[in-house]
Amino acid sequence: MTASPAVVPGSPDFTGTPPLLSAQGVRVVFPGRNGAPPARAVDGVDLDIRPGEIVALVGESGCGKTTLARALLGLVEPTAGRVAFDGRPLDRSSRFLKAYRKRVQLVLQDPSGSLNPRHTVYDAVAEGLRIHGYRGDERAAVAGALSRAGLRPPERFFLRYPHELSGGQRQRVVIAGALVLEPELLVADEPVASLDASVRGEILALLLRLRTELGLSALVVTHDLGLAWNIADRVAVMYLGRIVETGAVEQVLTAPRHPYTQALLSVLPEAPGDPVVLTGEPPDPARVPGGCRFHARCQILLGGEANRAGVADACRTQDLEILDGGGGGAGGQVACHWARAGGA
Repeated sequence: MTASPAVVPGSPDFTGTPPLLSAQGVRVVFPGRNGAPPARAVDGVDLDIRPGEIVALVGESGCGKTTLARALLGLVEPTAGRVAFDGRPLDRSSRFLKAYRKRVQLVLQDPSGSLNPRHTVYDAVAEGLRIHGYRGDERAAVAGALSRAGLRPPERFFLRYPHELSGGQRQRVVIAGALVLEPELLVADEPVASLDASVRGEILALLLRLRTELGLSALVVTHDLGLAWNIADRVAVMYLGRIVETGAVEQVLTAPRHPYTQALLSVLPEAPGDPVVLTGEPPDPARVPGGCRFHARCQILLGGEANRAGVADACRTQDLEILDGGGGGAGGQVACHWARAGGA
């Protein structure tokens, strides 16, 4: 792999850089059961990830972020839209997908579920090499991946089993299993959610170090805006199948414009003021409401502020367009009638 230039979080400007991974108008619709309408799990998403960039995809459980990640990985076929990697559309042929999955690796949430309890650490990390027919020095490749993942000396871990490791060590083994194939992009689905608080920072620091040393890009799927603040260059906030706000992480998390983003941030321990308590549960993706899809739970609409701004009817009746995949530059983008009317 040819490493991209190292990037320091908080300072890079990726504007104008061609994306490594690009989604355009992606939709994933699952058939309804027992006569129910189809579920629009992903309902129109544009999203770019550039070389060396870490993007956090944030939202509540059920918002569609994991389904979107699986579509980007080629594990779910989009119902509509286009996914491209390095300028080339994803091909559903097995030969293309095998080569693609060498360049784009998945890191799952639960290392205990990701690792076969009957396999040693060595075999767990070497598995990808064997699948892809690696012809080099397998032992050296496994040792190098474990070392880069922070398990040193690597030989000490070769013959150990997952149950003999701590949670943080198991997650490092999972990361080593991805690194051994020298990917260009990691898709990390809740990579620290199952870990103790004391270990989370170590894994996040590891991901940042890998980006700096190897030029890796990453899509980090999370419900935790605090995690996004600590690791991402850019954040995309997802609600009911759509990205509703996106931009540089500092801009979105210090001056959120969408009421949903504001509500998510309000429950962080360090957030000023009282937490925003949203009414009800997220709507069923088989029955996406008209107008702004957040309007039935929106504290701005329910509190009368949207009416005072003259946009309450638009909130209830007018849908908003798909946001640009690149994040809209330094100012970011928001899919909210009230914010666009100057309310935020």
